[in-house]
Amino acid sequence: MCDISGVSRSGYYNYFTVSSHKNREEREKKDEKLRDVIIKAYKFKNRKKGARQIKMTLADQFKVVFNLKRIRRIMKKYGIVCPIRKSNPYRKMMKATQEHRVLPNLLQRQFKQGTPGKVLLTDITYLLYGQGKKAYLSTIKDGSTNEILAYNVSDRITLDIAMDTLCKLKQNRKVKLAPDAFIHSDQGVHYTSPLYQKRVRKYKLGQSMSRRGNCWDNAPQESFFGHFKDEAFIKPCNTLEELKKEINSYMIYYNNFRYQWNLKKMTPVQYRNHLLKIA
Repeated sequence: MCDISGVSRSGYYNYFTVSSHKNREEREKKDEKLRDVIIKAYKFKNRKKGARQIKMTLADQFKVVFNLKRIRRIMKKYGIVCPIRKSNPYRKMMKATQEHRVLPNLLQRQFKQGTPGKVLLTDITYLLYGQGKKAYLSTIKDGSTNEILAYNVSDRITLDIAMDTLCKLKQNRKVKLAPDAFIHSDQGVHYTSPLYQKRVRKYKLGQSMSRRGNCWDNAPQESFFGHFKDEAFIKPCNTLEELKKEINSYMIYYNNFRYQWNLKKMTPVQYRNHLLKIA
């Protein structure tokens, strides 16, 4: 049996010794303690997380430092699973009419410019909730800090959803825009609209647009929507009001408690304050 299994005879007999059995029990107890600590971070703020998120949450919220290899081993052993975001093909953009104007790509994928309130990324995504209901979420994201500066939820995808998001950005007193701030979007009909572009100029913002059909030109915004749909509890909502309440809860969590590996393991708000401090 040892020959067939590829196990040495000495190893086989050693496995059943009292000392070996005791060592396995001690390792199991130690792993169970690690599991309990990791689960606390995994469930922190009632939002499921992956190994990197758990590592950063443990360090900042619980003052516990584990390496990624250990966290991943414990997660695999005890079946602690983080929802994996599925890639979605970039939806085809509607053709703009002659009165709609497409603007140049000023951003050129330079998302991280080290200045809060300078690069503003915006887009709209659909949300399926309840029993076959559909709503739409419009957001404005700071490209340098990943902070969501303004958002709007509606059951209609009219021009108002984009216009109202701009108004909320202007009304947000916590947001301090840079003198050369500009807003970047795709070539959707909302953003090529003369009314929208007029509102952007009124707020003294520049405007930039992705190249046609190129999702990488606004990749951080697309990435946010992907994580949001994985982590927010959208489907259980039965009414638009319930949906808005859940989205509001998630935005608070995302800005203030969701640590990000590429932000020096800080939350968006922490990283924004960090950039302002060193400026």
